[in-house]
Amino acid sequence: MSEHQKVWAIVPAAGAGKRMGSEIPKQYLTLSGRPLLAHTCEALLRHSTIESLILVVAADDDRWEEAVGIKSVPSITTVHGGRERCHSVFNGLKSISDRAAPDDWVLVHDAARPCLSYSDLDHLLKKIEDDPVGGLLGTPVRDTMKRSDAGARVVETVDRALLWHALTPQVFRYALLTEALAQIIASNAIVTDEAAAVERMGFNPVMVQGSSSNLKVTRPDDLPLAEWYLNQQKERAS
Repeated sequence: MSEHQKVWAIVPAAGAGKRMGSEIPKQYLTLSGRPLLAHTCEALLRHSTIESLILVVAADDDRWEEAVGIKSVPSITTVHGGRERCHSVFNGLKSISDRAAPDDWVLVHDAARPCLSYSDLDHLLKKIEDDPVGGLLGTPVRDTMKRSDAGARVVETVDRALLWHALTPQVFRYALLTEALAQIIASNAIVTDEAAAVERMGFNPVMVQGSSSNLKVTRPDDLPLAEWYLNQQKERAS
Protein backbone atom coordinates (compact mmCIF):
# COMPACT_ATOMS: atom_id res chain seq x y z
CA MET A 1 0.00 0.00 0.00
CA SER A 2 1.14 3.55 -0.72
CA GLU A 3 2.26 5.41 2.38
CA HIS A 4 -0.22 8.12 1.43
CA GLN A 5 -3.19 5.75 1.42
CA LYS A 6 -4.69 4.45 4.63
CA VAL A 7 -6.60 1.20 5.08
CA TRP A 8 -9.74 1.38 7.22
CA ALA A 9 -11.53 -1.79 8.34
CA ILE A 10 -15.28 -1.94 8.90
CA VAL A 11 -16.86 -4.94 10.61
CA PRO A 12 -20.69 -4.97 10.46
CA ALA A 13 -21.73 -6.75 13.66
CA ALA A 14 -25.27 -5.50 14.23
CA GLY A 15 -27.09 -8.64 13.10
CA ALA A 16 -28.87 -11.17 15.28
CA GLY A 17 -27.69 -14.33 13.47
CA LYS A 18 -31.08 -16.04 13.78
CA ARG A 19 -30.05 -19.11 11.78
CA MET A 20 -27.74 -20.15 14.61
CA GLY A 21 -30.78 -20.73 16.84
CA SER A 22 -28.94 -19.32 19.87
CA GLU A 23 -30.15 -16.89 22.53
CA ILE A 24 -27.33 -14.46 21.80
CA PRO A 25 -26.05 -13.06 18.48
CA LYS A 26 -23.60 -15.48 16.87
CA GLN A 27 -20.71 -13.01 17.01
CA TYR A 28 -20.70 -13.46 20.80
CA LEU A 29 -20.73 -17.24 20.86
CA THR A 30 -17.67 -18.82 22.43
CA LEU A 31 -15.02 -20.05 20.03
CA SER A 32 -11.76 -21.46 21.41
CA GLY A 33 -12.49 -19.89 24.78
CA ARG A 34 -13.19 -16.38 23.46
CA PRO A 35 -16.10 -14.60 21.75
CA LEU A 36 -16.14 -15.24 18.02
CA LEU A 37 -16.00 -11.48 17.38
CA ALA A 38 -12.71 -11.17 19.26
CA HIS A 39 -11.06 -13.59 16.83
CA THR A 40 -12.42 -11.65 13.85
CA CYS A 41 -11.13 -8.29 15.10
CA GLU A 42 -7.76 -9.79 16.01
CA ALA A 43 -7.36 -11.28 12.53
CA LEU A 44 -7.69 -7.80 11.02
CA LEU A 45 -5.67 -5.82 13.52
CA ARG A 46 -2.66 -8.11 13.28
CA HIS A 47 -2.01 -6.55 9.84
CA SER A 48 0.07 -3.42 10.29
CA THR A 49 -1.43 -1.50 7.36
CA ILE A 50 -4.88 -1.19 8.94
CA GLU A 51 -5.29 2.30 10.37
CA SER A 52 -8.37 1.68 12.46
CA LEU A 53 -11.22 -0.79 12.85
CA ILE A 54 -14.79 0.48 12.94
CA LEU A 55 -17.08 -2.00 14.64
CA VAL A 56 -20.74 -1.52 13.69
CA VAL A 57 -23.04 -2.75 16.47
CA ALA A 58 -26.75 -2.64 17.33
CA ALA A 59 -27.89 0.34 19.38
CA ASP A 60 -28.91 -1.91 22.28
CA ASP A 61 -25.77 -4.07 22.15
CA ASP A 62 -24.16 -4.21 25.59
CA ARG A 63 -21.78 -7.11 24.87
CA TRP A 64 -19.26 -5.75 22.40
CA GLU A 65 -16.99 -3.91 24.85
CA GLU A 66 -16.27 -6.95 26.98
CA ALA A 67 -16.13 -9.24 23.95
CA VAL A 68 -13.34 -7.44 22.10
CA GLY A 69 -11.59 -5.74 25.03
CA ILE A 70 -12.14 -2.32 23.49
CA LYS A 71 -10.42 -0.42 26.30
CA SER A 72 -7.16 -2.17 25.56
CA VAL A 73 -7.46 -1.72 21.78
CA PRO A 74 -7.56 2.03 21.03
CA SER A 75 -7.61 1.42 17.26
CA ILE A 76 -11.19 0.09 17.54
CA THR A 77 -14.11 2.52 17.47
CA THR A 78 -17.83 1.78 17.30
CA VAL A 79 -20.88 3.12 15.51
CA HIS A 80 -24.51 1.99 15.51
CA GLY A 81 -25.81 -0.20 12.73
CA GLY A 82 -28.78 0.27 10.43
CA ARG A 83 -31.70 -1.72 9.06
CA GLU A 84 -29.70 -3.75 6.52
CA ARG A 85 -26.03 -4.52 5.99
CA CYS A 86 -25.68 -1.69 3.48
CA HIS A 87 -26.98 0.82 6.03
CA SER A 88 -24.58 -0.47 8.69
CA VAL A 89 -21.54 -0.27 6.42
CA PHE A 90 -22.63 3.17 5.23
CA ASN A 91 -22.83 4.33 8.86
CA GLY A 92 -19.30 3.06 9.32
CA LEU A 93 -18.14 5.01 6.28
CA LYS A 94 -19.79 8.20 7.50
CA SER A 95 -18.06 7.87 10.87
CA ILE A 96 -14.64 8.37 9.23
CA SER A 97 -15.67 11.01 6.68
CA ASP A 98 -13.50 13.62 8.40
CA ARG A 99 -10.45 11.34 8.44
CA ALA A 100 -10.54 9.22 5.30
CA ALA A 101 -9.25 10.48 1.95
CA PRO A 102 -11.25 9.71 -1.21
CA ASP A 103 -8.64 7.23 -2.45
CA ASP A 104 -8.07 5.53 0.91
CA TRP A 105 -8.97 1.85 1.04
CA VAL A 106 -11.93 0.56 3.05
CA LEU A 107 -11.91 -3.11 3.96
CA VAL A 108 -15.25 -4.67 4.96
CA HIS A 109 -15.16 -8.02 6.72
CA ASP A 110 -17.97 -10.19 8.07
CA ALA A 111 -18.10 -10.36 11.87
CA ALA A 112 -18.79 -14.10 11.60
CA ARG A 113 -15.59 -14.92 9.67
CA PRO A 114 -13.11 -15.48 12.51
CA CYS A 115 -10.66 -17.66 10.59
CA LEU A 116 -9.23 -15.09 8.17
CA SER A 117 -5.53 -15.84 7.83
CA TYR A 118 -2.80 -13.23 7.73
CA SER A 119 -1.57 -14.62 4.41
CA ASP A 120 -5.00 -14.28 2.74
CA LEU A 121 -5.43 -10.72 4.02
CA ASP A 122 -1.90 -9.75 2.96
CA HIS A 123 -2.37 -11.36 -0.47
CA LEU A 124 -5.62 -9.44 -1.05
CA LEU A 125 -4.15 -6.08 -0.05
CA LYS A 126 -1.12 -6.58 -2.29
CA LYS A 127 -3.26 -7.68 -5.25
CA ILE A 128 -5.47 -4.59 -5.19
CA GLU A 129 -2.97 -1.93 -4.08
CA ASP A 130 -2.68 -0.40 -7.59
CA ASP A 131 -6.19 -1.29 -8.76
CA PRO A 132 -8.51 1.66 -9.51
CA VAL A 133 -11.56 -0.18 -8.12
CA GLY A 134 -10.66 -2.83 -5.56
CA GLY A 135 -11.55 -6.45 -5.04
CA LEU A 136 -12.54 -9.28 -2.76
CA LEU A 137 -11.47 -12.69 -1.59
CA GLY A 138 -13.23 -15.68 -3.10
CA THR A 139 -12.90 -19.36 -3.81
CA PRO A 140 -13.59 -20.93 -7.22
CA VAL A 141 -16.71 -23.10 -7.38
CA ARG A 142 -15.75 -26.78 -7.46
CA ASP A 143 -19.11 -28.52 -7.42
CA THR A 144 -21.51 -28.98 -10.30
CA MET A 145 -23.96 -26.06 -10.16
CA LYS A 146 -27.70 -26.50 -10.79
CA ARG A 147 -30.43 -23.93 -11.21
CA SER A 148 -33.94 -24.96 -10.15
CA ASP A 149 -37.44 -23.61 -10.55
CA ALA A 150 -39.71 -22.62 -7.66
CA GLY A 151 -40.68 -26.26 -7.23
CA ALA A 152 -37.06 -27.38 -6.76
CA ARG A 153 -36.95 -29.05 -10.19
CA VAL A 154 -33.64 -28.68 -12.01
CA VAL A 155 -33.99 -26.48 -15.08
CA GLU A 156 -30.34 -25.90 -15.93
CA THR A 157 -26.79 -27.04 -15.21
CA VAL A 158 -24.65 -23.90 -14.89
CA ASP A 159 -21.09 -23.76 -16.21
CA ARG A 160 -18.91 -23.41 -13.11
CA ALA A 161 -15.74 -22.40 -14.98
CA LEU A 162 -15.96 -18.71 -14.08
CA LEU A 163 -18.04 -18.96 -10.90
CA TRP A 164 -16.73 -17.97 -7.46
CA HIS A 165 -17.92 -18.14 -3.88
CA ALA A 166 -17.67 -14.52 -2.70
CA LEU A 167 -15.98 -14.12 0.68
CA THR A 168 -14.74 -11.19 2.71
CA PRO A 169 -12.76 -9.01 3.18
CA GLN A 170 -13.90 -6.85 0.31
CA VAL A 171 -11.77 -3.75 -0.29
CA PHE A 172 -12.69 -0.60 -2.21
CA ARG A 173 -11.73 3.06 -2.43
CA TYR A 174 -13.46 5.16 0.21
CA ALA A 175 -15.18 7.56 -2.20
CA LEU A 176 -16.29 4.80 -4.58
CA LEU A 177 -17.78 2.58 -1.88
CA THR A 178 -19.50 5.51 -0.18
CA GLU A 179 -21.15 6.59 -3.44
CA ALA A 180 -22.09 3.01 -4.36
CA LEU A 181 -23.85 2.40 -1.04
CA ALA A 182 -25.49 5.83 -1.09
CA GLN A 183 -27.06 4.94 -4.46
CA ILE A 184 -28.24 1.56 -3.16
CA ILE A 185 -29.86 3.14 -0.11
CA ALA A 186 -31.47 5.94 -2.14
CA SER A 187 -33.03 3.41 -4.52
CA ASN A 188 -34.20 1.10 -1.69
CA ALA A 189 -32.33 -1.75 -3.35
CA ILE A 190 -30.91 -4.73 -1.46
CA VAL A 191 -27.40 -6.08 -2.00
CA THR A 192 -25.81 -8.88 -0.04
CA ASP A 193 -22.25 -7.59 -0.25
CA GLU A 194 -20.30 -4.44 -1.04
CA ALA A 195 -19.03 -5.74 -4.37
CA ALA A 196 -22.61 -5.94 -5.67
CA ALA A 197 -23.10 -2.24 -4.91
CA VAL A 198 -19.90 -1.36 -6.77
CA GLU A 199 -20.93 -3.60 -9.68
CA ARG A 200 -24.24 -1.73 -10.01
CA MET A 201 -22.21 1.41 -10.75
CA GLY A 202 -20.61 -0.35 -13.71
CA PHE A 203 -17.28 -1.28 -12.10
CA ASN A 204 -15.65 -4.71 -12.08
CA PRO A 205 -13.96 -5.70 -8.81
CA VAL A 206 -11.09 -8.16 -9.04
CA MET A 207 -11.51 -11.64 -7.59
CA VAL A 208 -8.59 -12.74 -5.44
CA GLN A 209 -8.40 -16.41 -4.53
CA GLY A 210 -8.42 -17.09 -0.82
CA SER A 211 -8.68 -20.11 1.43
CA SER A 212 -11.84 -22.09 2.07
CA SER A 213 -10.90 -21.98 5.77
CA ASN A 214 -12.21 -18.40 5.78
CA LEU A 215 -15.70 -19.74 6.49
CA LYS A 216 -18.69 -17.77 7.70
CA VAL A 217 -20.18 -19.15 10.91
CA THR A 218 -23.87 -19.40 10.07
CA ARG A 219 -25.16 -22.62 11.62
CA PRO A 220 -24.28 -24.51 14.83
CA ASP A 221 -22.18 -27.13 13.05
CA ASP A 222 -19.92 -24.38 11.68
CA LEU A 223 -18.49 -23.67 15.14
CA PRO A 224 -16.44 -26.87 15.61
CA LEU A 225 -15.06 -26.52 12.09
CA ALA A 226 -14.08 -22.91 12.76
CA GLU A 227 -12.37 -23.99 15.97
CA TRP A 228 -10.42 -26.64 14.06
CA TYR A 229 -9.23 -24.06 11.52
CA LEU A 230 -8.16 -21.69 14.30
CA ASN A 231 -6.20 -24.45 15.99
CA GLN A 232 -4.50 -25.30 12.70
CA GLN A 233 -3.46 -21.65 12.30
CA LYS A 234 -2.01 -21.58 15.81
CA GLU A 235 -0.03 -24.76 15.18
CA ARG A 236 1.45 -23.37 11.96
CA ALA A 237 2.39 -20.12 13.71
CA SER A 238 4.11 -21.86 16.63
